[in-house]
Amino acid sequence: MVYAVVRAGGRQEKVEVGTIVTMNRVAADKSGVIELPAVLLVDGDKITADAASLAKVKVTAEVLNDLRGPKIIIQKYKNKTGYKKRQGHRQELTRVKVTGIK
Repeated sequence: MVYAVVRAGGRQEKVEVGTIVTMNRVAADKSGVIELPAVLLVDGDKITADAASLAKVKVTAEVLNDLRGPKIIIQKYKNKTGYKKRQGHRQELTRVKVTGIK
């Protein structure tokens, strides 16, 4: 069983070939393929965490679609002063499918 832990949009995700990952928005090239940097590689019983060895590892993924996350409401309130503030936020996301670990 081959899997890798990759750095995906500010977080680390455990991925195998065929895994679909939702991560912070990334820009892909014209072909829609991105390369994710590996942090750890497990190939059967062999575990690779060495930075020099991981520089040779390529984890490729294809961009499926761009989407936006759920709306988050931020509210601030101070009692007895009349201060209220309301703000919303939706995170820009990208859904990718891992195509290869080499």
